[in-house]
Amino acid sequence: MNTALITGVAGFLGRHVLRQFSREGWRVIGLDDVPPENAPKAENAEFHRVKLPDGALAILLRNEKPDVCVHCAGRASVALSIEDPAADFAANTTLTFELLDLLRRESPRCRFLFLSSAAVYGNPESLPIAEDAICAPLSPYGYHKRQGELLCEEFARIYGLPTASARIFSAYGPGLRRQVVWDICERVLTTGSLTLRGTGEESRDFIHAADVARALFHLAQKAPCEGEIYNVASGVEITLKELAERLVAALGSSVQPRFDGTTPTGDPRNWRADVRKLHELGFAPTIPLPQGIQAVAAWARAELVLA
Repeated sequence: MNTALITGVAGFLGRHVLRQFSREGWRVIGLDDVPPENAPKAENAEFHRVKLPDGALAILLRNEKPDVCVHCAGRASVALSIEDPAADFAANTTLTFELLDLLRRESPRCRFLFLSSAAVYGNPESLPIAEDAICAPLSPYGYHKRQGELLCEEFARIYGLPTASARIFSAYGPGLRRQVVWDICERVLTTGSLTLRGTGEESRDFIHAADVARALFHLAQKAPCEGEIYNVASGVEITLKELAERLVAALGSSVQPRFDGTTPTGDPRNWRADVRKLHELGFAPTIPLPQGIQAVAAWARAELVLA
């Protein structure tokens, strides 16, 4: 039985990744700094409460020799990275280096998948955005994710550690209580009104968390892992105005979305990914946005209205 080590397993994407590998028959070792009762459960999965990096992790790697490490741990907030760049650097760049160096020494054949972000692109010069586009981050978070990618490239080229980076675009799904999809649901259901920042013409490329997990599992098996980078997205662009209108309708509300015209620091204008590189490995998302919106709306109503 293959073994996957997943960091940040109690987080939004970490939970989905754990369940994906478990469904595929893998043994999963999950790591996070939460009480065991808050850790996700799955068949063939075990949980270790650690505050990364932890001295016990070296022993675990030495004994278990996992086939794959999916690095889901770290901060994932542009706003918080602007407020406290040192904490974001420690949780993203420094932690990624320490994990790579630990794998180099204790489990050098383990394939390392780094969860990066489309934030590395900033405002792209053209759409769709291919992996070889110029990186011009708008926030410390974007810079720190880019630094993590370069560390993966470094360890692949210099030490032969098999690594790949997944630039995840706008992941969403039931269970995510932050970012724009949740903000829309929460405001509509709790205040009966909806005012968002921006103009509404900003656009994003959304991908359901279950498809992100499927993409990572696919990369774990198919990627060359030579330090390369993959866009993980749907390849479909939607404006925030249209997103808000669709979510409002799915929530059964007649609220009219409004936008205040301000641009939050660190937020890009438009994103749409070129996903050909991932498609060439045989992967395509399975959950279209309209279906995903309906699922999120049903979950949000259960959380905010029916609870």
